[in-house]
Amino acid sequence: MTAGTDAEVEWLVSPGLVPYEAATAFMAGRVEAILAGKASELVWLLEHPALYTAGTSAKAADLIEPGRFPVHRTGRGGQFTYHGPGQRVVYLMLDVRARWGDVRAYVGALEQLIIETLARLGVEGAVRQGLVGVWVRRQEEERVRQDKIAAIGVRLRRWVSSHGLSINVAPELAHFSGIVPCGIREDGVTSLADLGLAAGMGHLDRELRGVFERRIAPTRPLAMDVPALVSPHV
Repeated sequence: MTAGTDAEVEWLVSPGLVPYEAATAFMAGRVEAILAGKASELVWLLEHPALYTAGTSAKAADLIEPGRFPVHRTGRGGQFTYHGPGQRVVYLMLDVRARWGDVRAYVGALEQLIIETLARLGVEGAVRQGLVGVWVRRQEEERVRQDKIAAIGVRLRRWVSSHGLSINVAPELAHFSGIVPCGIREDGVTSLADLGLAAGMGHLDRELRGVFERRIAPTRPLAMDVPALVSPHV
């Protein structure tokens, strides 16, 4: 593994809906290739069909409707979350030791990546002490509510990351009701569309890449064909 802090990161945007099992298999193979020095770091942007994932801290009681969508147990950190059409999923296969040296610094960098990207779209995102992810503060009549707009869940293998983050662009927010998202019961979830913004997936992608290149590393288009295993399914 030879990646340094100035090394270019490959960048891939997959159209359509990528099956979750195919995505995790591809990520695992890519991580092994990075560790062997046979592939560059990669950021992969995609959408999944409607599904729930359970991280290593997931509690059975937080799966409210187990038969609603497929449930995938995964090795990433965190609890239950939802993925589905209209949500941008960003999988990052990066050399965390070379770039940050610490997993907490890496997670913090992802939070700041999201916050700055949202700011470019006109949304003020914020972190919450003791919690992972990005929230939007919304004034209600009796209180200020904090709704989650982006989730983070990562996994490291010998310091190379997989999994990553998700940002709600225009998913069906009612689909989150089948779980307790990230274990948070007192507040809700939101999206760019729910906030009244017309920014689509392509707009988000452009801003995200610009912020990534400014804060983390230069990028280049993926230099290999995506295996048929992860070819998009609509």
